[in-house]
Amino acid sequence: MGDEEQKGVIAARETGPGPGRYALPSTCGYEKHDITKRMQPSYSFGQRLESSMFKKDSSPGPGYMVHPSITRYGKDGTPCYSILGRAKEQNSFKTPSPGAYSPEKVHPQGEKHAPSYSMGQRTRYRKRDTTPSPNSYSLPQLLGNKVPCKHASAAFSMTGRSKTGSFAEDLAKTPGPGHYRILDPNVVKRRGPAYSILGRSYMPGDSTQKPGPGAHFPERVRSNKKAAPSFSLGIRHSEFITPLIIDVHD
Repeated sequence: MGDEEQKGVIAARETGPGPGRYALPSTCGYEKHDITKRMQPSYSFGQRLESSMFKKDSSPGPGYMVHPSITRYGKDGTPCYSILGRAKEQNSFKTPSPGAYSPEKVHPQGEKHAPSYSMGQRTRYRKRDTTPSPNSYSLPQLLGNKVPCKHASAAFSMTGRSKTGSFAEDLAKTPGPGHYRILDPNVVKRRGPAYSILGRSYMPGDSTQKPGPGAHFPERVRSNKKAAPSFSLGIRHSEFITPLIIDVHD
């Protein structure tokens, strides 16, 4: 279906607002209820609980069974005892026997023996050593005039060869006549006559295209002949249009 064009509302046809014209607050429900009206009780439907909620619920249901020996003061009944395992016995101090020692491994005192050495582990570096090492200093060089408080010897630098003023300059290479820029003589002398050639001019005329004899259709002209009456359909005028008043009587 095509889009229907919405027609404008004519104000002259509106005699007054109807009952549905007013936006009164609703008297049904709880939200946006009319405060001037008494609200009736309302009820809502809840959603169905999922089966996973019953599995996660750890609280006991109404059908749990309380043991008869449990009272509001605690558990009632005869005392109960439990048997624990036997504790380990504390043994006395075991004194080593003569065979537990190895006196042959001890070198006799007072006798010479070959030197023995042991290899220790690498000395660990201190993590927080604030003393700078000798290569941490960056002393200025003594070559050239870089240290203001030290006497420096004479320093020389080598530059590129200059083309002008050097001993290798060729004095015989003088500029030729073509080296200089020639000045226009019309600047300092009398200027001669100058002429310019213009484009070809055309006579003014009408260059538009004119219709030929075959461009006209005289057989279609009926203004000089009798013809049947013809009518045209106009537009529909509104009945609420203001009439044009020309003659005003006092």
